[in-house]
Amino acid sequence: MKKEEKILYLECYSGISGDMTVGALLDLGTDKELLEKTLSSLPVGGYHLHFGRTKKCGIDAFDFDVHLEEGMEEGHDSVPEDGNHSRESVPEGEEHTHDHTHGKEEHAHHHENGQEHYHEHHHEHGHGHGDEMHTHACPSRNGIHSEHTHFHRNLNDVTGIIEGMDASEKVKGLAKKIFLIVAEAEAKAHGVSIEEVHFHEVGAIDSIVDIIGTAVCLDSLGIDKVFVSPLYEGRGFARCQHGVIPVPVPAVANIVSAHRLEMKLTEQNGEMVTPTGAAIAAALQCGEKFPEKYCIEKIGIGAGKKDFAHANILRAMLIKPADEKTGEEKDEKNVGESSPKQEQSGTVVKLETNLDDCTGEALGFVMEELLEAGALDVWFSPVFMKKNRPAYILNVLCEPAHRERMEKIIFTHTTTIGIRRCLMERTVLKREIRQIHTPYGEALAKVCMQNGREVIYPEYESVKKICREENLPFGQVFERIKQDKI
Repeated sequence: MKKEEKILYLECYSGISGDMTVGALLDLGTDKELLEKTLSSLPVGGYHLHFGRTKKCGIDAFDFDVHLEEGMEEGHDSVPEDGNHSRESVPEGEEHTHDHTHGKEEHAHHHENGQEHYHEHHHEHGHGHGDEMHTHACPSRNGIHSEHTHFHRNLNDVTGIIEGMDASEKVKGLAKKIFLIVAEAEAKAHGVSIEEVHFHEVGAIDSIVDIIGTAVCLDSLGIDKVFVSPLYEGRGFARCQHGVIPVPVPAVANIVSAHRLEMKLTEQNGEMVTPTGAAIAAALQCGEKFPEKYCIEKIGIGAGKKDFAHANILRAMLIKPADEKTGEEKDEKNVGESSPKQEQSGTVVKLETNLDDCTGEALGFVMEELLEAGALDVWFSPVFMKKNRPAYILNVLCEPAHRERMEKIIFTHTTTIGIRRCLMERTVLKREIRQIHTPYGEALAKVCMQNGREVIYPEYESVKKICREENLPFGQVFERIKQDKI
């Protein structure tokens, strides 16, 4: 039985930042206790979490924030209105002169309607950080210099923090992917290698929490696919540790360019898209065409920290294409129906590329990524290339609409510099997914019609489940499901 996809739509009409994303996903129904438990396992501390609600232009929204304790670095990814603090990283060895905006607590509790803002507080105290620390004299709003401690982390440091937490490999993988996107953008902005980038800002505790929190929330909600709207961005300039820079800030511009995100400039003065927010959008967006018609099943709203003329919110919506329960998908969900689907003819795309310098681990990973992204089939063929080098041909079958997505995955995760493709006609047998009643319990099988007779193909996952629960041989369970046709 085909699993129903859980589809998320991020509406970035007021930009996107890390805290806005976590807030929207919490409002959508993320398990808050799971988020707190996961974050408490991080080998970092010196912060406490705020969970609350606020209003933006009269719209109720979830306000998530990471407050740093005294002596820790300041400046959230969602920049305060009175001091646009772009969260750029700092190359190793570069002088650090910062223009900080203090009074973050005051800003986080300011609302245009004057209502009191209630927060829950969750404190984190890490153990044994091992971070490189520097103390700088930083100008405050009133011009008085104060000392603040800053942590400088490179990509390996951040990866170590992610690996040290208690979370699934899927959560860790997404968090590392988002940080890698930021690292690449920052490296390009500063003209250095990824290894030389030291995350003074994006690697700060609050942004680590935002990025990991986003990964935890998505996993908690069971999201399968994410669509991202164009990123609405402001104009003018933002202030960072290097001085005044144009909006969109260089890291955001690099992410938008590298990942082909759509951006729409508005008349709003100031930064609306942060590097963390842009990296989240780049890592999550599926690259498919947004459905023309859809139903909204649930809405979550995350609050930004700025006050604009418009509502500064990020809406996260669980959607379902309006025609999802029609045609083929409806037939597959009617498990147990007596009439298999009609025989079909259609067109598929075959992609192939030669790989002679990829590791076995990389090949296995790209196969998993392609299948998860919707490939109809993926396989490798061993070949010998020039100079008698042993190699593999990667073959992928996919729907024509998914070709670009498959090519992007192949280019990203392999060493190839070219992909061949061709259109192929295919004929598909009549088929249905049927629930089979066996002495061991329920099982699923694909039932195909060949020359007027039924052929049963038990689903692997059902066979595996019964084998493990009943401690039976695979072949025995497979044949029994074939015999018990109803």
